Amino acid sequence: MQILLAPMEGLLDAPLRDILTRAGGVDRCVSEFIRVTERVLPERAFRRIMPELDHGGLTPAGVPVRGQLLGSDAACMADNAARLAELGSPGVDLNFGCPAKVVNRHGGGASLLQDPAHVHRVVKAVREAVPAHIVVSAKMRLGFHDDALAEDNARAIEAAGADELVVHGRTKVHGYRPPAYWDRIAHVREAVRIPVVANGEIWSVDDARRCLRESGCDAIMLGRGMVADPGLALAIRAELGWPACAGDAGRTWADWDTLQPLLHHYWRLIQGRVVPKHQAGRMKQWLNFLRRRHPQAEEAYQALRTLSDSRQVAAWLDAHIAATPRVIHEPGGVLASGGAHLIAEVGDNHACAPQAA
Repeated sequence: MQILLAPMEGLLDAPLRDILTRAGGVDRCVSEFIRVTERVLPERAFRRIMPELDHGGLTPAGVPVRGQLLGSDAACMADNAARLAELGSPGVDLNFGCPAKVVNRHGGGASLLQDPAHVHRVVKAVREAVPAHIVVSAKMRLGFHDDALAEDNARAIEAAGADELVVHGRTKVHGYRPPAYWDRIAHVREAVRIPVVANGEIWSVDDARRCLRESGCDAIMLGRGMVADPGLALAIRAELGWPACAGDAGRTWADWDTLQPLLHHYWRLIQGRVVPKHQAGRMKQWLNFLRRRHPQAEEAYQALRTLSDSRQVAAWLDAHIAATPRVIHEPGGVLASGGAHLIAEVGDNHACAPQAA
């Protein structure tokens, strides 16, 4: 019974991992992909994508982050996996799911699913290159053009020594168009003995319940659903009766009041990592997701929609978004709001400290 936070290139990066793991309910994250080509990457390349390496591979909320590698050359992937493990990543994840055209054109991501034997070579090389105690996992789609090789790819990943498999319930051709085929994830799960995590189109507690039922999995990975609703993981745990994560006892996701200080914190993080001309776009990107769940986010998005100057965005946030939470205490000094609890931690920004873009 685990909830993982998905890797999403250009969206779910270190600043948003910081924010969403503060919200609670997440057992583990996977980083955005670290692109591997023909050499061992310099240390700064790993730390740029995964600054949590500076602090034991944990977000400020204490949630482990597993570094993800993307590439097709087995030997080079193995060398970079060994380096990633040396730097302290809690595990190594392999990307066989990215649908981006530029990635697939160069033989990476979902394009590898056309050749299960090649998938096996990559996973086997990585498994042999990293210490036995380091978990090796993979994330795959159901296939490239179609899902005919889904089970073959899963078996290839298992036979190569992977410890866990995340399956996104769509092919590369499907992209992100609904639906996700959770029933096909069930077939993949039945084909292997390693744990399988279900991923795709989980936007609500009801979606999570149906995904678990149809896939037969006991773990899920959340992506855009949790970006849109940072309280989704906590809500799923509460509704399904799953145990709380470490540090989440008594925590509840409250309302827009709880979220507002996190918007300020997110803005500070992206100011430290993103060049000024793109900072406004990153804030609007998150608000665009949040407005699916919060009417107030719609108002904020419309107010910022035409702004591109980061100074204007900062001024609007300062004028309209609360920077500090409402802290509610019960008699005896116990926090009555889980939201107040998580905001109390916002100043602790160690693992996702701003770095140069």
